[in-house]
Amino acid sequence: MILELAGTSDARALALEIMKEGYSLLATVVTENAAKELKESGIPVQAGRLTYDEMVRLIETKGIQAVVDASHPFAEEASKNAICAAKKAGVPYIRYERESQTFHYEKMKVVESYEEAADIAAARKGVVMLTTGSKTLQIFTEKLLGNPDIRLIARMLPRVDNMEKCEQLGLPQKNIVAIQGPFTKKFDQALYNQFGVSLMITKESGKVGSVDEKVEAAKELGIEVIMIGRPKINYGKVYSNFFDVVQELHKTVVPQMAN
Repeated sequence: MILELAGTSDARALALEIMKEGYSLLATVVTENAAKELKESGIPVQAGRLTYDEMVRLIETKGIQAVVDASHPFAEEASKNAICAAKKAGVPYIRYERESQTFHYEKMKVVESYEEAADIAAARKGVVMLTTGSKTLQIFTEKLLGNPDIRLIARMLPRVDNMEKCEQLGLPQKNIVAIQGPFTKKFDQALYNQFGVSLMITKESGKVGSVDEKVEAAKELGIEVIMIGRPKINYGKVYSNFFDVVQELHKTVVPQMAN
């Protein structure tokens, strides 16, 4: 059986491809909503965030033969746990990651951390649209909320826990855009125009995450962009297409269909 860290649309597609090749598979995701989407596609799934110890136990109890890490490019903790858990259990670890993109825009600055992005934004004036999700929202609210020269707009998934977090951090309801993408360039431009955005903050999630649409939309409108670069993790074997992942599995694991 293959253990796949999933939760994104391309991870779901990869799981189906692995199963098509004759492998039994168990996917893990963080949220029940993500689990529901995988179940609807016929993918066996377990929901809930896993610690390192829990991942080791799962590998051992389920007889996992390889770990395919197809988690989000910014799911740093999950990837590190998977790397260490696979090593501890003595099974292969294979990383699938969306291809990185290169952008050419004189008003875009690439930074290495959320903190650096927040510091740069704090020195600006105008409307800042944050499109990096709720997980690191506090980093930005601490430095931007209360600044009379800045209006912080946070765009995130329309989940109850996200709305509760916004309330706890004091982010006004009128400054929340709760919506699920991906979006077209025109849609992004409409949002930027609606709020009068002067600075957009995003992260290098890859084409599947429609980062190129967000950046191109900002570029055409002359809006400044701060791009947070991907975490620097030593994954070992990394592939950016399904074929190479499956070929790597074929080298180490014999397909065995689930009953």
